[in-house]
Amino acid sequence: MNKVVPQGNGNGRAAAGTKAHPEGEGSLSPSCSRRGACLSALLLLLLAMLAALVALVVSLGLPSRPPGTQACVTLTNRTGFLCHDQRICVPASTVCDGFHTCPHGEDEDESLCRDVPQTLPSFLVARCGDPAAWIYSDQKCDGTNNCGDCSDELSPVTTCPPCGPGWWRCLPTVFQYCGCVPRALCQDGTQHCSDWSDEYTCLRP
Repeated sequence: MNKVVPQGNGNGRAAAGTKAHPEGEGSLSPSCSRRGACLSALLLLLLAMLAALVALVVSLGLPSRPPGTQACVTLTNRTGFLCHDQRICVPASTVCDGFHTCPHGEDEDESLCRDVPQTLPSFLVARCGDPAAWIYSDQKCDGTNNCGDCSDELSPVTTCPPCGPGWWRCLPTVFQYCGCVPRALCQDGTQHCSDWSDEYTCLRP
């Protein structure tokens, strides 16, 4: 005959030799489950905000700032300053002129313009016959007396190509020019060449 083992007494206590487990032990309580869900939701929200911020930066096209400065060649075949978007090349003489020529204004950056010409990269600067004088590199060999002594246009300081098609070679009588005068000044009734060739030989374009 099988013996029946009692499971508890009339007071609801566990029988001797057995351990009573509180209700739900061994599984997460509802409060713990909700806390974990909240943390997961918060993490997903932060990730979504970060992704939106990255998308905004990309859409605005904010430039990365590469170290240093870079030279480039402008559409007029002159030395230029490459903007940080790596696409736009601005004339050297527009750097530190007080106006933002690059889309994001890096041509007026304080690190460049704090103490010109010492803080300018060497490719933007050309020296005149007077060591204390300087011009922007794109002003050299442009037909105009930018140094004041024509050293930016004539040898031995500078070697420039012959006068271009829009210029007439002569010895100018005006301070503004050195070895050529613009053909637009030819036959205008005013002497610009010492031999008057701008009035009697040169033809207007």
